[in-house]
Amino acid sequence: MSKSRQRQSTSTNYYVGTIPVFTPLSSPELDLRSQLENQVRSAFYTAGMALTQLKELRLYRSTHLSFEEFCQDVFGYSRDYAYLKMTAAQVYQNLLDNLPTNGRQVPLPTRQRQLRPIIKAKLKDDVQVQVWQEAVDLAHNQVPTSSIVAQAVRLHQAAEQNLVNPFTSGEICRLVVRDNSQLKGKGGCWCIVDQVYLSSCTVNTWSDEFEVPIENLESLGFDAQQYQALENIGVRMTKLYETGSLDQAAFWILNGLAKLNRPYLTTLEEKLLELLEEEYAVNS
Repeated sequence: MSKSRQRQSTSTNYYVGTIPVFTPLSSPELDLRSQLENQVRSAFYTAGMALTQLKELRLYRSTHLSFEEFCQDVFGYSRDYAYLKMTAAQVYQNLLDNLPTNGRQVPLPTRQRQLRPIIKAKLKDDVQVQVWQEAVDLAHNQVPTSSIVAQAVRLHQAAEQNLVNPFTSGEICRLVVRDNSQLKGKGGCWCIVDQVYLSSCTVNTWSDEFEVPIENLESLGFDAQQYQALENIGVRMTKLYETGSLDQAAFWILNGLAKLNRPYLTTLEEKLLELLEEEYAVNS
């Protein structure tokens, strides 16, 4: 038996000597425990509420010394994940109770993940409702994705803190994934800021255009001449992309150039880019 288990048992008086002592459940309690365990395995709201009830009533006590141990053994949930599910259920209940109708039904979350940005920000109950409404509006009255909810949280925090967007149109920055699933595979790539908003920017890469929160951007700190040099490289890369006929090897090269940390090409990089331009009949 581990020392940590011994320390825990001593503080809760569930051991007699070194032997664990469990408290039996009544028949109604056993039935309720079974029902709640099944709910935990279902939708996140009912799962979170069921976990909360299992914890508050200590319905794990007939087989486990702690709620955390029970969650790990029965559901395979870590402590953090179990408490995340319970918190998500509480936020859902708050939205269910307090979202105004105003003649239209505001869609509720359908996945636990959609509430993570709200949980992570530790917003008060009234702010949770406000931010969810803003996220729904951003999603055109549809159930917002986790990324959209995160955007609504950032907008609220920026408004409260009077944050100023530090980036400017034409600036070249590096993309940083930082908990943004939309940027998966784009981490470390450079981009050019197009439009600047309160807490985000529209940016252009060699192959795409999208909106990025300011926390997912880092300035490369180049001067105007260096910006122009790197932008010229990007223009050449975009022309190749727009041919619509690039093979996998060409994408390998271009994806590598998309992560340059300097405003110029080495001799070899220049030769590779020229080779692609010749192969696909693109003039630089």
